[in-house]
Amino acid sequence: MDGGPRVPEQRRTGSVAGAEAGTATEPDALRFSVLGPVRAWRGVEALNTGSPQQRALLAALLLREGRTATAAELIDALWGTEPPSQALAALRTYASRLRKVLDPGVLVSESGGYAVRRLREGALDLAAAQELAAEAEKARGAGDLRHARAALGRALDLWDGEPLAGVPGPYAEAQRARLEEWRLGLLESRLDMDLEQGCHAEAVSELTALTAAHPLRERLRELLMLALYRGGRQAEALAVYADTRRLLAEELGVDPRPGLSELQQRILQADPVLAEPSAPASEPAAAPVRPAQLPASVPDFTGRAAFVTELSEVLSAASETEGRVMAVSALAGIGGVGKTTLAVHVAHRARAAFPDGQLYVDLQGAGPRPAEPETVLGSFLRALGTADSAVPDSLEERAALYRSVLDGRRVLVLLDNAKDAAQVRPLLPGTGGCAALVTSRVRMLDLAGAHLVDLDVMSPDEALALFTKIVGEERVAAEREAALDVVAACGFLPLAIRIAASRLAARRTWTVSVLAAKLADERRRLDELQAGDLAVKATFELGYGQLEPAQARAFRLLGLADGPDISLAAAAAVLDLPAEATEDLLESLVDTSLLESAAPGRYRFHDLVRLYARACAARDEQPPSERGAAMSRLLDHYLATAAQVYAMERPGDRTVTHLEHVRRPGSAFAGASAALDWLHTEAEPLLACVQQSLEAPTLRRAVDLLLTTIDLAESGASARRYEATAVAARDAAAALGDPHAETRARITLAQVLSQSGRFDEARLEAEHADALNETARDPWTSSTAPNQLGIIANCTGRFADAGTYLQRAIEAFRADGNKPGEGSAVCNLSRSLASMGRSGEAVELAKRGVDIYDELGMSVRLANAHYALGIVLTQAGSLSEALVQLSEALRMFTDSRQRLWEGTTHFRIAQVHLVSERAALAAQHAEQALAIGCIGGDWMRANALTMLGRALEALGQSDRARVCWQEALSLYEQAGSVEAAEVRSLLAPLAAA
Repeated sequence: MDGGPRVPEQRRTGSVAGAEAGTATEPDALRFSVLGPVRAWRGVEALNTGSPQQRALLAALLLREGRTATAAELIDALWGTEPPSQALAALRTYASRLRKVLDPGVLVSESGGYAVRRLREGALDLAAAQELAAEAEKARGAGDLRHARAALGRALDLWDGEPLAGVPGPYAEAQRARLEEWRLGLLESRLDMDLEQGCHAEAVSELTALTAAHPLRERLRELLMLALYRGGRQAEALAVYADTRRLLAEELGVDPRPGLSELQQRILQADPVLAEPSAPASEPAAAPVRPAQLPASVPDFTGRAAFVTELSEVLSAASETEGRVMAVSALAGIGGVGKTTLAVHVAHRARAAFPDGQLYVDLQGAGPRPAEPETVLGSFLRALGTADSAVPDSLEERAALYRSVLDGRRVLVLLDNAKDAAQVRPLLPGTGGCAALVTSRVRMLDLAGAHLVDLDVMSPDEALALFTKIVGEERVAAEREAALDVVAACGFLPLAIRIAASRLAARRTWTVSVLAAKLADERRRLDELQAGDLAVKATFELGYGQLEPAQARAFRLLGLADGPDISLAAAAAVLDLPAEATEDLLESLVDTSLLESAAPGRYRFHDLVRLYARACAARDEQPPSERGAAMSRLLDHYLATAAQVYAMERPGDRTVTHLEHVRRPGSAFAGASAALDWLHTEAEPLLACVQQSLEAPTLRRAVDLLLTTIDLAESGASARRYEATAVAARDAAAALGDPHAETRARITLAQVLSQSGRFDEARLEAEHADALNETARDPWTSSTAPNQLGIIANCTGRFADAGTYLQRAIEAFRADGNKPGEGSAVCNLSRSLASMGRSGEAVELAKRGVDIYDELGMSVRLANAHYALGIVLTQAGSLSEALVQLSEALRMFTDSRQRLWEGTTHFRIAQVHLVSERAALAAQHAEQALAIGCIGGDWMRANALTMLGRALEALGQSDRARVCWQEALSLYEQAGSVEAAEVRSLLAPLAAA
């Protein structure tokens, strides 16, 4: 970051002036720019800086760092060796005009020359950029890469095109080159720090464009190689080296510099140091990179001294001993024995030994759907500062990146409520300095190298101490024997003691003897309390038996719902109560420890408590039909609310009128953003409700809930879970012989399969649904099935078939009065016609689709219409207009959080740039598509790789292009795609060469 042009005197005088008269942010302060066109402002008013030569004089004075420039120096700067005969007079005229424009005393005459003085702090963009660069250099030296990157980013943002743009003269030309070189140096420093922090996926796109613009700049090539390698693209990284060596030989007759050659060798040798940031440990990470996820330690933690000491010693050894295998302590015991409480307490005690953060997750191992290690790793990587776009897809890649990110750091990982060792293994750090605490109901004998701890019930003294802390010393001291009876009746199980003590503490009129007598009356339960897993059930019986009737009903019915948690609004639907009354009941259950508050307005059961609540519902709920009624109300709530979200995103869409009738209104939203927030927050509970409701009485509503939440799949956020739910819905409908539900489930599944690029499977589902609809006669399927079949036919190159299907869809949508549906089919048909060479008709159809959505005030679907119009305009050769349409689609997809559509639109923009012979921009957008992901799965990834290869070949990077095409060919061949032939033809000349 050294070597940037300096203006120290302006900053010194500016500091004084700023102290006396304010800064350049004052309303009337003068400001100047040279990192772009030479301009001046007084406050927000742009000043007339005159002719090009007059601006050249101003630039020369601004860049003189406040020192006086002689007339001869300025004439040379403006005209070089051939000044006009009246150069001195012209110079004086320019100076006089500038003096009238600027504030008094700014442009001064001195010793036969001129100088710019009395500039306030921040008045010149170059000076501001220098200050930020110095700030970044200082932060980087201190190891604070986040601050350094931010400062450099702000400095680079000050550039507004070519420095000194349009300014004539040899001096300006020399300064332009110097400023541009400095900018590139700053950019390289920022990109280097991007890679230090693991942002290689984002960096590849930018570096691809930069290496195209500056092909002989080896440092950029080196950074690109490293970014590709860290992104798992080793062959491409090596191809960049081959392209560079060939280019340097052809253009300059030289070999790559040693640093580039050394990097190539290290990549060939798969040097493990290259796969991770070179110095992450020295960076003082900001909050997102230094997670502090531990739950709060209970203030009344009691006893367990031996276990606390033992576990603390293990963790201490992990943090202090260099080079050892990281420590794993696995705590096992029955439910309610206090595993989590102990682990959280020990983790908090050890926080100082793990300064780089603490991670926590509830793995839900005791429930029907344990947390997927892949999902947990995604959450951990984001908490450690990894950008969303840099998180890989597969479990293996996520685990590898996770271990790399943790290497060199001291992080404690608390894995709570694990199912088994297989669930835990991918979540363990890989090197010394880190440690993991695991809690589970089972002993993890197959977890290699783990320090195993079997946690038993409390000793009588510990149990009594815990009881006393909760109830109060005074009450217990007065009835010590009764208190001993209580903790003995609880089997010395911590959770049971806590529940009993909490109930007593909440009832000031009870004595300890009253509680002891209640327990003594339930001898069978006390016996169960001492028998393995039944101990947990007996403890819950104690708390459940003391609930008021309304609390008990809430406890039973809420336990029926699957999903990780439940919102207040959904709970109100289950209980058929107003929100206020529901909140009072739920908060009272939280007070008894039978329910947890996951976040404001959200509640969850411990897995074992949920099982017990369901047992209570089966035993106690009267009439028994109330269980089904409660779940039906929950389904109604979700369907009504999801339908509102769907309708807000798609005004005028008739789909919502074809949904099953519901008896609850659902939640209302102030705007589209709040509606999308709800949809993505409720994704897991929604899909869990669908799967729970796939029985005859609720099947159709469950399928309708699935199809109204299709945005969950389109956004990519919950695509896998959504697909699994769609498969379950299809199978359930088929088994129950309900063609109406089956057609809808199959169409929904076909949409998901299409989005992942599995077109053959999608076609079979859509064709089956289309045929079934001869019986079902469902108006929704009558239009949606041919529309989906047309989309699939378009994607697989069967354009005539697509046209037939889409004409059917248009007619069906019109018959149903579904304008948005018609708009969708019209846009899809435009793509079919364009691909068959009927460009004029295609453009008119696509414009009609845009008009339809625009009139309806739609957002996501309007984005799809702009996208479709952009494609057909590209095929019609109207490239500038196509770029406008695709750019608008990209903006709207981004606003609607349709991440996969964002990536797909980047691919289409790359197509436009490539046809327009802007290969560098094409490569940049193709890289964006690869980094974000696209609708169409591996098929679309292959398309993006093919596009990137074409752009790279146009840039002279044939080796890297070949690597891209080879990967694309592999993906096409795996899918049996016809595009494989095209890629083989692209590779053939390179193979021959």
